[in-house]
Amino acid sequence: MQDLSEIIKNIKKGDQKAHTLMYDLFKTDWFRICLRYNQNRADASDALQNALINIFKKIDQFDSDRGNFAAWSSKIVVNENLMLIRKRSNAFRTDEIKEEINIWDHSETPIEKLSAEELTSLIQTLPDGYRAVFNLYVIDGYSHSDIADSLNISIGTSKSQLFKARKLIKEKLEVHLSMEGYGR
Repeated sequence: MQDLSEIIKNIKKGDQKAHTLMYDLFKTDWFRICLRYNQNRADASDALQNALINIFKKIDQFDSDRGNFAAWSSKIVVNENLMLIRKRSNAFRTDEIKEEINIWDHSETPIEKLSAEELTSLIQTLPDGYRAVFNLYVIDGYSHSDIADSLNISIGTSKSQLFKARKLIKEKLEVHLSMEGYGR
């Protein structure tokens, strides 16, 4: 098996086998990102397809001395998902709150009992705006300022969307866990 730098070099030369090798190496990680931002597999597949086009189109811009390929390509996948979300109408409501109230308390709810698939399914049920902000803030580590810039919303709206996403997830998690017999 070729190492990653060799695969990247061959992709830059136009080698189709290298494209396939790269896809096989990262498809699962990239698709998981897409699933977090989309409510269904079809939308996630569309987002992944668009992201792949951009990854391969922009691969000449990747510099291994400046960063890690997995992080670089994942950022492209996230950005592609954000672009698709922006295209959807009414993705964000503009209601704002003065401060974020933290109701995401891991000590209250045994979230660690959920599998990655169960957690992803829970996130997928969120409305587009909530899901995007939740993923960016909680999972990808963006600040509210960065989220506001990325999604063309205010910082207050970002905080409001996160608050509401956490509240919905907590409610759905409590229902899910009670159905699974975990209780409180």
